[in-house]
Amino acid sequence: MVAAFRPLKLVVALALSCLLLAGCHPSKFKTKAAQGSQVVLVSLSDPSSFNYAINDSPYSIFPFIYKGLIDENALTNKLEPGLAESWSISSDRQRITFILKPGLKWSDGEPLTADDVVFTYRDIYLNKKIPTVWRDFLRIGNKEAFPTVQKLDDRRIEFTLPEPFAPFLRNTERLAILPAHVLRSSVQTNDANGNPQFLSTWGTNTPPQKIISNGPYQIESYTPAERVILRRNPYYWRQDAQGNPQPYIERIVWQIISSTDNQLLRFRSGELDSLNVTPSVFGLLKKEEKRGKYTIYNGGLNGGFAFVGFNLNQARNAKGQPFVDPIKSRWFNNLAFRQAVAYAINRERMKTNIYQGLGEVQHSPIAVQSSYYLSPAAGLKVYDYNPQKAKQMLLAAGFKYNSQKELLDKDGNRVQFNLVVKSEDQSRIDAAVQIQQDLSQIGIKANMQVVNFNVVLRKLLSRRDWDCYVGAFGVPGADVEPNLLSLFWTSQGSFHQFNQGTQAGEPPLKGWVVSDWEKEIDSLFSAGVKELDENKRKAIYGRLQQIVAEQLPVFCLVNPISFQAVRDRVEPIKYSSLGSVFWNIDEWKIADD
Repeated sequence: MVAAFRPLKLVVALALSCLLLAGCHPSKFKTKAAQGSQVVLVSLSDPSSFNYAINDSPYSIFPFIYKGLIDENALTNKLEPGLAESWSISSDRQRITFILKPGLKWSDGEPLTADDVVFTYRDIYLNKKIPTVWRDFLRIGNKEAFPTVQKLDDRRIEFTLPEPFAPFLRNTERLAILPAHVLRSSVQTNDANGNPQFLSTWGTNTPPQKIISNGPYQIESYTPAERVILRRNPYYWRQDAQGNPQPYIERIVWQIISSTDNQLLRFRSGELDSLNVTPSVFGLLKKEEKRGKYTIYNGGLNGGFAFVGFNLNQARNAKGQPFVDPIKSRWFNNLAFRQAVAYAINRERMKTNIYQGLGEVQHSPIAVQSSYYLSPAAGLKVYDYNPQKAKQMLLAAGFKYNSQKELLDKDGNRVQFNLVVKSEDQSRIDAAVQIQQDLSQIGIKANMQVVNFNVVLRKLLSRRDWDCYVGAFGVPGADVEPNLLSLFWTSQGSFHQFNQGTQAGEPPLKGWVVSDWEKEIDSLFSAGVKELDENKRKAIYGRLQQIVAEQLPVFCLVNPISFQAVRDRVEPIKYSSLGSVFWNIDEWKIADD
């Protein structure tokens, strides 16, 4: 999972038709009243759903249309009021009470009260019939232990934890509050298969006016493969110091352009107000900053981790068929094989050629800028490029080479597998191509599979029918609170893709094996959320990093610097890789308004 970016709403019918014309610049179709009151952003893919709770795609507009109880300042990492104006924590750290702001309303004008908060947590996030990744943010330890929630009055809500859970408060920032008055009946009513109708509610075919929000924007229209248009929510609660309603920008156009090359062309022609700048085009765009009237902002090293990983899942599907070919599974579950692959990948070459030196070789899934990072100097195992050592390890593990220098296993099977990578990210594809080349140097044949990211997610998390994946994972705020990575690393995590277990609504997997080192990782995360001593927490997450480096369920690649280009007419930009360039969009103004 990658940090989801935000979208906004758009114009009138004339503007929509104009956008379809070649060379039509968005600024040319603004009405006089709307002049300068919109920005045009871009996404690589369509949203997969407008249902926040069951969405699993990073291509979403939710940060624009929903808020949680609290906010997080992406520059300071401090927690700030969101829907809740204040909160308090009991002395035993097991009761947290939130007080909502007075007069909160949904985008349809209905009151937002404690009933909505209780409904959202109890009936959606904690509902076992609803497969939502957000339950992972509420799970305490590896037992099925969760908080309880109750309404004290219309503005006060109390959460009770079965034991101290250090990340709970920060996690509430990510859990959007949803409207009980609109969604309650869909949760309480089952479909023909006995599942809550909520699971098919608010799909991308839902009329936009039926999707009720509480954030700065609401959905005005959606045209598949083209754009989402967001309009300012007139009932949004935020105001500036002078009492003026925020956000200031009336509309946001979220253009859907699946090619990064086309995105670049559209940005250079002035049709987009913002662009994620990859290292391959950084030099070109930097030269054009003044002429193009934009600034490239440096958000620092990315907070997530890029990796290559194998499918270690030994389970079988409902038909009794193994998810992974048993021959390949024996290779992938061989530690020496995984370590040999790590030694065979030239990450310095990747950093220089693909990322233009704008990044750092990554050794740990916890970013180097985090206070929890364990460095090689402090004992983290590293795998510097050494193809000769890789070959020696493979031979010692029972593999062999034929006369064509192709790698065979002990039974004479050619070592080859499919290498999956998403189509929307050219730098990721380039990295996969290099990995393919590097592995060929030690006799391994990797066949590239470049597919849409929504297809990738289905392969990883539900079908589980993949061999090797070149991907990335990150959760905003994990630099500050590493428990957020539990989604990926714990055996029950919704994104534990290298050995994905049974998910909500699925029958138990047959033959699923959880290794001893995975169980130790589970225990570490359980200990980490209870421990309040910062030094002890660092030791716990330091051990996590050691296990990952030793066992290599995934092998970290290169951590690029996050760059975002934004038109100079848009201000103020407060870019941080923690919260993306859009985290303070409530404050954005158009300078030529």
